[in-house]
Amino acid sequence: MIKSQQSKRVTNTEMNNQPNQSASAQVNSMPAIFFATIKTGIIKSNLIAMFAGLSMALYIFNVSFIDHIWAIILAFVGSSLVIGSAGAFNNLYDRDIDAIMERTKTRPTVTGKMDTRTGLTIGITMSISGVILLYLSSPLAAFFGFLGLFLYVVPYTMWTKRRTIYNTEVGSISGAVPPLIGWAAISSDLGHFEIWALVATMLIWQMPHFYAIAIRRFDEYKAAEVPMLPVVKGIKRTYVQSNFYLVLLIVSSVMFWPLSPYIAGVAFLLSLFWLVFSVRSYRKDDIKDWAKKMFIFSLNHITLLFLIIIAYSLIAQLLK
Repeated sequence: MIKSQQSKRVTNTEMNNQPNQSASAQVNSMPAIFFATIKTGIIKSNLIAMFAGLSMALYIFNVSFIDHIWAIILAFVGSSLVIGSAGAFNNLYDRDIDAIMERTKTRPTVTGKMDTRTGLTIGITMSISGVILLYLSSPLAAFFGFLGLFLYVVPYTMWTKRRTIYNTEVGSISGAVPPLIGWAAISSDLGHFEIWALVATMLIWQMPHFYAIAIRRFDEYKAAEVPMLPVVKGIKRTYVQSNFYLVLLIVSSVMFWPLSPYIAGVAFLLSLFWLVFSVRSYRKDDIKDWAKKMFIFSLNHITLLFLIIIAYSLIAQLLK
């Protein structure tokens, strides 16, 4: 939406790299097992990012939503399948460390309710089907869909997640791909500043978001020997680095100016409030409470920003 190579395989988070909410629930029915395996929470959050890029392209190129309805439907379904396949591959690869961590130990791939062969079949079928549907929407959308899947599964899940504290930065690259998929479903012209504003936002936002998760689950990551930043470098370093990325997020808000000064202003204020909130709510004696609040704020921040971008783009396009 992460680790050093040791005797045990270890894991981190998301193609985006966004958190998996299905881990804590017991799943018994076949649909529940399937949905827990493909991480539906991550699919939903990434689809919002994808639709933000798609909506922005509709506005920038002044094209009709209805005229592109089939490309849009194909982009939604194809993206869902590709993102879901990434979740399945991640669950399969990380089942050893998932068994150690409290929040992930009830995943079907850990309990055995989803066996390896079936999980691989699901992942491979969904990835191939998703890329094909994205290709029918747009060849460039299919390229970005495959790129996001590859980056999430190989450089992130299978490599850096277990070897380096920079796993979050590497994982953020795949997490920034969904807006490009949505944009590419409408146009192959990437020479517009607006889409890169979305990409930059997604890249930067993921660091303080996942650092908060790493602090909240510090003991679990440590037990699983996952080299998350707070586990290796400490809480203070993670706090400082989180604020550094929040400053970058504030600065990057100017990139939305070509789309709309109002959107740039909203992005600036949301990120500024997040930084102020981080500094004012930080407590050394209750760091996990701070991390929980930061995690919640991060979800509200990105969801609100993208919904505003979607609403602005669709309404402005209709008023042209």
